[in-house]
Amino acid sequence: MTDGSFSGVIDMVKIIKNNEEYNAALSEIDRLLDIDPDPGSADADRLELLAVLVEKYESEKSGPGFPTDPIEAIQFRMEQQSLTQRDLMPYFGSRSKVSEVLSRKRPLTLQMIRALNSGLGIPAKSLLQDSDISLLSESSIDWGRFPIREMVKLGWIGQDVRNVKDNAEEIMRQFLAKLGPIRDVALECRVTENVRAAREMDEFALQAWTARVIQRANEMELSTEYEDGTVHLEFMRTLAQQSWSDSGPLLAREYLAKHGIALVVERHLSKTRLDGAAIIVSKNRPIIALTIRYDRIDNFWFTLMHELAHVALHLSHESIGFYDDLESEDQGVRYEREADELAGEALIPEEVWNDSPASGLRSPEAAEELASRLGIHPAIVAGRMRHEFRAYRLLNNLVGHRKVRILFPEVNWG
Repeated sequence: MTDGSFSGVIDMVKIIKNNEEYNAALSEIDRLLDIDPDPGSADADRLELLAVLVEKYESEKSGPGFPTDPIEAIQFRMEQQSLTQRDLMPYFGSRSKVSEVLSRKRPLTLQMIRALNSGLGIPAKSLLQDSDISLLSESSIDWGRFPIREMVKLGWIGQDVRNVKDNAEEIMRQFLAKLGPIRDVALECRVTENVRAAREMDEFALQAWTARVIQRANEMELSTEYEDGTVHLEFMRTLAQQSWSDSGPLLAREYLAKHGIALVVERHLSKTRLDGAAIIVSKNRPIIALTIRYDRIDNFWFTLMHELAHVALHLSHESIGFYDDLESEDQGVRYEREADELAGEALIPEEVWNDSPASGLRSPEAAEELASRLGIHPAIVAGRMRHEFRAYRLLNNLVGHRKVRILFPEVNWG
């Protein structure tokens, strides 16, 4: 570098001389990893220097020949300091856990690793092996509140989850690691003002569901990158005409993929009561996620259009997620009213609705006539009629019960 920034980095990073400075360096490494600095930047140079200094400090502290296997490393320190299994209880939580870990019947948890590293000075590289050294930094997240057992039941986590309480952080970190460089987006999509719900949603269940949706979206092949302005009223009306077929939801997914939008179908977790969401993980990658909580064709299309309306009107770097329980009648927030209005106009234009017999007659013939005129599935018109007349058993044979989930066999519907 010629601008002196490298020398500035060297001035700021000092040789590590004690455990306090060592732990501070680990925290700084964790912070820098989170911001993912550009190669060659001052922060990237600082991260590289800190990693070298941490490794040097650990090497000097442990001395030559320190075991790289975590259990052997613990036993080595026990021999050095004449420690018994009873002496290790403060670092493990109980004598039985000490015995199980040393006999390799129980894995080390991150909490144990942090305690052993800080209290006994066992090098992180021995305890963590190939894992990221930033894991030693304390986390403020209450990992045990994630619905891990339900996630396992649904197949989201394919591992043995015995001792969930002790291993919740490891389990969830491994689950979130699948997100790659956007792993923090799921934890940023918290329960905020961007949630429309009849009942309070569990924040940790919502975060876990968001992470699952992003993972699924990452696995999808899209034909192009999304361009701002792609979604507008005419785009949505053209998409609605894909509904003519009972396979319309699959046609919709294909149509959106051709325009850089991932449509993910994933069931909701038990504490969310969620119908759909619009999420943006980067400027060029919006995601529409639907839970098919109500397995009906009319519900699928209105929820899809509502979330697309959020993409058209509201998603930005400041508002990265909108979550909707459309059973809620609360439309007090401006953006929810706007999304409902645009979704309704895309499916059945208000002027056309007012001139149609379907706006006054409760007959299947009226629903089918309007659907034919608009080139959409009769279920959509039937759903509008049920809503307008507040008669939710009306035209029950037209709304497409149990016709959507069957199209998405990759989802564990429970």
